[in-house]
Amino acid sequence: MRIAWFVWLIRHINEFGFSHGLVKGAIGTAAVLLTAVLLGLTLYRHRAAGLAVGGVTVVAGIGWLAFH
Repeated sequence: MRIAWFVWLIRHINEFGFSHGLVKGAIGTAAVLLTAVLLGLTLYRHRAAGLAVGGVTVVAGIGWLAFH
């Protein structure tokens, strides 16, 4: 199942924010993940809030990259 998902992802890579090139897409995705990690670490004392904010940031950021 994982291999089938990976093959599907490769076939539709242009639909997920990588249409302007692999390097630009990778930089954007890395920036989103770094932002999520920083937000999660900022809320380290409130573990549940940190995980929630980090997760929402990743979903929103990668979703934004996919549609813009």
